[in-house]
Amino acid sequence: MNLFSRALPVLIFLAACSQETPTEYARIESPQTATVDHVDNYHGVDVADPFRWLEDDVRESEDVSSWVADQNEVTFAYLATIPERELIVRRMTELWDYERYGLPRKEGERYFYSYNDGLQNQNVIFTQTSLDAEPRLLIDPNTWSDDGTVALASYSVSPGGRHLAYLVQDGGSDWREARVLDIESGEVLDDHLEWLKFTELSWAGDGSGFYYSRYPATSAEEKFQSLNRNMTIYFHEIGTSQDADLVVYARPDEPDWGPRAQITDDGEHMIITISVGTDSRYSIVYKDLTDPDAEPVMIIEGFDFDYSLIGNIGNDLYFRTNNDAPRNRLIVIDATNPEPENWREVIAEAEDVLDGVSLVGGRIVAEYMQDAWSVMKIFDLDGSQVGNVNLPGIGTASGFNGKADDPETFFSYASFNTPETISRLDVSTGEVEVFKAPKVAFDPDDFIVEQVFYESKDGTRVPMFISHKKDVVPDGNRPTMLYGYGGFDISMQPSFSTTRLAWMEMGGIYAVANLRGGGEYGTEWHKAGTKLQKQNVFDDFIAAGEYLIANNYTSSEKLAIFGGSNGGLLVGAVTNQRPELFGAALPAVGVMDMLRFHKFTAGRFWTDDYGSSDNPEEFEALRAYSPYHNVKEGADYPAILVTTADTDDRVVPGHSFKYAAAMQAAQGGDAPVLIRIETRAGHGAGVPTEKVIEDYADRWAFLVRNLDMRLPEGYGDESPSPR
Repeated sequence: MNLFSRALPVLIFLAACSQETPTEYARIESPQTATVDHVDNYHGVDVADPFRWLEDDVRESEDVSSWVADQNEVTFAYLATIPERELIVRRMTELWDYERYGLPRKEGERYFYSYNDGLQNQNVIFTQTSLDAEPRLLIDPNTWSDDGTVALASYSVSPGGRHLAYLVQDGGSDWREARVLDIESGEVLDDHLEWLKFTELSWAGDGSGFYYSRYPATSAEEKFQSLNRNMTIYFHEIGTSQDADLVVYARPDEPDWGPRAQITDDGEHMIITISVGTDSRYSIVYKDLTDPDAEPVMIIEGFDFDYSLIGNIGNDLYFRTNNDAPRNRLIVIDATNPEPENWREVIAEAEDVLDGVSLVGGRIVAEYMQDAWSVMKIFDLDGSQVGNVNLPGIGTASGFNGKADDPETFFSYASFNTPETISRLDVSTGEVEVFKAPKVAFDPDDFIVEQVFYESKDGTRVPMFISHKKDVVPDGNRPTMLYGYGGFDISMQPSFSTTRLAWMEMGGIYAVANLRGGGEYGTEWHKAGTKLQKQNVFDDFIAAGEYLIANNYTSSEKLAIFGGSNGGLLVGAVTNQRPELFGAALPAVGVMDMLRFHKFTAGRFWTDDYGSSDNPEEFEALRAYSPYHNVKEGADYPAILVTTADTDDRVVPGHSFKYAAAMQAAQGGDAPVLIRIETRAGHGAGVPTEKVIEDYADRWAFLVRNLDMRLPEGYGDESPSPR
């Protein structure tokens, strides 16, 4: 998601405006956007692109920069007239102000974990020598920038715990820089690596350095928009310059390949996982690190199935795969005899999706998805089940990381009404004890979390989670937010968010539909929402809205839809297809031009899910639902608030710019069509807490106005005691 902050003078201006709020609101006049006479020909079909100029990089184009400023001026002036916004900011800030802990990871004699005292813009990293010891601050990204927009993207501790390598993210960009910390002294070393993207840092077994993936350096003009090609794996030795890093694996003959290296915990095996898109379809290269003369060898070729490394015991490499198992199974590949005829099945495919697997404490901990929520099982190494991990209810468990000989592992559990609680699991006994439990200023027992099932257009049974306060009785007129994603094999499992909690406290109902295109029911469910079958995703989402209305939760006038990235595409597409079904739409950082997405940054990877306009048949399918190309002149569209960010180099902001301009020009009704463009933010990761609160307060305020929502009496004035 893309999130927003304001300079102090603007805050003062908006506060002043909100004191003189009129009772009636005229139609918002959006800025006029210039058009160009640009036409592309696809397979003999001419397609106009009148707002092509808005694709130019906002950092490089004065015209686009001026357009952004004009749009933001109108949007923020509109939001300033909504008096409830300040109440939402106040309450959301109160809810957000609680201690949050990340999952501990152990290396050597130390534990490492992230921490936030509540309103820190960025999480910090602590270490401690035992679970009862006093924690020591290691890394504080809040000191890296004045506006909180430079973030810690990830970190990796060397074997034995001497060094910590970490990735720095600036302004929300996908680009990363790597630095190295001496853990004992706290000193940041001179090591400085650039041009990293979509990479992990995997340490050599002796801790002398780490492996990473990077792209070639590019110019400032191309950095945020050009295609990413020729990813290469390097080895960096601690204390040396990046110029001296050794090339470990490069395939200049295959510029679209994306290789990433993993080193097993014993330091003896390198697994190079190669992808060509977003699908979990990999080729696997193996290198024996015990033999200094060994070369990387392709042991699985073809990009046909998922092969995700879980860990190893000696030469036995454990992989989760969907080969012959659409809902996944666990296999062992002998590194010395990797041919498929020698593979051994450890855990067979089950009715539920085998979503996560960990090899820890001499056992296998497996997370299954049962109708999109977690069920945990423990297996012996031979695949026989020896226990379960009991969970409180409809929620999501994650984590369970560690080494094969670790006696313990940590996991988190959360649901729509339950903040993430961190627990320790003794793998041998199955005993669970709470490590860190948050205290948030609300009572979880005041909320209901339920799961329903509904039929899509073609009769497919689709699950949906519905959450709200117990005293909110669905009466056919409740403001309701329907969220969806439906793509890239990503499952929408229960999770906790203070922004959603604030919405429910406002009296709203929150629903999440588990659409096809996700991974909730395995490979077949995913494929049923891709390429020529993408319309299934939109049909599933529309049917979810119809279910909520038919079952007396809400009405069209009170139903809002929300989604980000691929979910932004979803919201844009269904708003075009069924504008009368919704009262408001919030498409965030969406993929809106389905004919040109593959021409920018990481867009070429997405052809796995979407197809490509270069293919005649796929072009027709893409053109049929592309949000930008299906805006209807004079249609009565619901209220729309588009959100994006100027540093989004995942889904470049030109998508949202062009879509918003087209919608503003076409709107035939009185509802506003606005776009909110964040500065110094990207696709969502690393966004400061302040920006998150401001962004969601604007979204919820927009819905208060356009769904004619009345906040509960006293909302934002006083808060309940923490639980």
